[in-house]
Order: sequence, then C-alpha cells, then structure tokens
Amino acid sequence: MVKLNILNHDKIMKNRLCSRCILDTTVKDIWFDHLGECKYCKIHDELEQSFPLGPDLDNKLDKIINKIKNSNKRKKYDCIVGVSGGRDSTFTLLTAKDLGLNPLAVHFDNGWNSDISVSNIKNACQKLDVDLYTIVADWEEFKDLQVSFLKSSTPDADIPTDYAIYSVLYNVANKKGIKYILNGHSFRTEGTSPISWTYMDPLYVKDVHKKFGRIKKNKSFPHMTFLKLQYYLWIKGIRELRLMEYIDYNKNKVDVILKEKLDWKYYGGHHHENHYTKFFQSYYLPKKFNIDKRKTELSALIRSNQIKREDALNEINSSPYKFDQKTVDYAINKLDISKNEWEKIMSSPIKSHNDYKTLLPMIKMLKFPIKFACKMNIIPKILYLKYAR
Repeated sequence: MVKLNILNHDKIMKNRLCSRCILDTTVKDIWFDHLGECKYCKIHDELEQSFPLGPDLDNKLDKIINKIKNSNKRKKYDCIVGVSGGRDSTFTLLTAKDLGLNPLAVHFDNGWNSDISVSNIKNACQKLDVDLYTIVADWEEFKDLQVSFLKSSTPDADIPTDYAIYSVLYNVANKKGIKYILNGHSFRTEGTSPISWTYMDPLYVKDVHKKFGRIKKNKSFPHMTFLKLQYYLWIKGIRELRLMEYIDYNKNKVDVILKEKLDWKYYGGHHHENHYTKFFQSYYLPKKFNIDKRKTELSALIRSNQIKREDALNEINSSPYKFDQKTVDYAINKLDISKNEWEKIMSSPIKSHNDYKTLLPMIKMLKFPIKFACKMNIIPKILYLKYAR
C-alpha cells in the first residue's frame, strides 16, 4: 500500500498542473506553493505589485514620458522602438506616438520576414510618420548561428534572433545618442517565458556557436557582451522601458485598434509574423521538446482576466499546436539542412543551457547588485525575478 501511494505521488508530481494558470511540469524549473500556484504566477503577482493599474501608475508613466521628452530636446528622436510587424511592437510604436514621443523605429531583418510583417511595418511607419532604421543580417552568417543552435539540441533555437535584436537596439541607441529603448513585452499578455524553455546570454551564444558553427566570427550585427552592456547602462545611461507594463493592455482590443488605425493584419499565431519563429514554435518545440508556448501566453491572459482558465485548457487539450508542413519544409530547405542532418537534429538527446557555458552562475552571484539596479530602474525588474533570484 505504501509503495502504491509513493507511485501515485510521483505520477501526480510528474503531471502536475498549476491551480491558477495552465503551466505544468513540462516546465522543468517550475515549482508550486502551498496553494498549488506556480512560480510564474508568483512572478506575475510581483510585477502587478510594481505596476498596479490605476491613477498612481498613470502618474508614474507621465513622469517617465516627460523625462524621455527632455532627454533629447536637441535631437530628432527621443526613443527607439524595435519593430517586427507583430502586435506588441506595432502597438508600442503607436502608443509612443500617442504619448507625444518621437521614436525611431528599428528593425532587425534576419532573413525570415513574412510579407505580412513587411506590410505591417511599412503601414505603421508611414501612417505614424516615423522613420525606419533597418539592420540586415548577412544571411550566411546568421544561418550558421541558427543551425548551430539547432545542433545544440536545446529549446533555445530562436535565441539568435532575440540576441541580435537586443544587440542592435542598444548599438543603434548608442550610435544615435538616444537614451531610451521602448520594449513591447507585456507580462499581462505574454507572461514570463520559463527559463528552461528560453535562456539567453552572450557567453551561451558564443559557446554554442563555437562548438557547432562553421563561420567563427559574425560581423553583420553587433554582438552584445556583458562588459558592453555595462558600458551602455552605467556610462551611456541607456535605459530599457517596458511601456506595456504601464498600460491596461488587452490583446483583443489592441487588434481592433491596430486594424482601424494602421491597416495592421494578423498573421495567425503568436510571433508568426516571422517564418522561422512560426516553424520554431509550432513544430520544432512541440515535436522535439514537448514544449507548447501557447501555455505561457494563455496563462498570462488567465492571470490578467482576459480569458477563462477553462477556455484556455480546452484550447490546449482539444488541439495540438498546428503547424504548416510547407513552413517546416521551407525552413529546413532555407537552412540548407539535408534530410539526414535534420533527422539527426530531431533524434539527438535533449540538452539545456546548463550543458553549455553561460553567465548564469555569475548572474546568481550578483543577485543583490542586480536587485539594486532593478530598484533604480536601470534594468527591468523581470531580469531579477527570472534570472537572479
């Protein structure tokens, strides 16, 4: 009888589901409190405490906007907005203009843009009278970095794009003398991606590329190193502002606004404006790692009361993440991966960022300075909550 209870307990723990959202033990780093609520619900609650919607937050945003306006009075731009053609970045650009800011739109073209994303970026910039600054990656270099991460057998195969965007935005801000970068991420609609599903730092990127890459040094976009980031933050005073944290950001309402004001078009899925991300999230992650990133977004919407938990569970349980075979074939062919190579990638043992060199041990050692930097609004609070604590 005791043995049976132990087995049942292990089974429950193996398949445990958060009592509040729909994240479960497919997230390797998850934990639950005495109420059965998960780690990422707790992170959401802490962010809500820091950014409680209402008059106080509105006043705080007004002060920040005035500070941004006063930072570059003699220059054409007072902030940068990274744009992809997706919902979040497009609405961030629209909100920046509505708040009276003069943003420079910056786009990193990694070679995977969809026609819809290109159209959305063009329409937004033209209708809002915003200049667009585009950095185009050398295709052979960037392809080599993407294939390296596929060969690493980690669930971080889309990190090269995120890393490049992050590097490009800070580099352009420094080059143009702009102090503020507006980020479109919203914890209320996107949530916090589990660290076991998505991890990024410059040492990690370098180590994976060194082990699996052919082209040993990429030159088509600036590489963000730890020391360079410290220079941008502490010497140049560049700040990243997550604008959507200050706003009651409702996904369905935003879609209507963007369509009416900017002729924006939806692309069928979260971050599917990019062909590679569509392939990565709808096929590669679910097939190889049993990771369904819809759980992160739907969980955020549950916590924000934008969707019922029952409806989110029905969406996940009633249908697997749908993928388009044409998109899969297109991605594999574009990456010049043979059938045998692809089979090897899909069948190789699963690894994580812990199997490579990362800055994570150092980040955890520096948790108190990082906490201080978050408190001083030098870096976003989520960086401490997700990586350092």
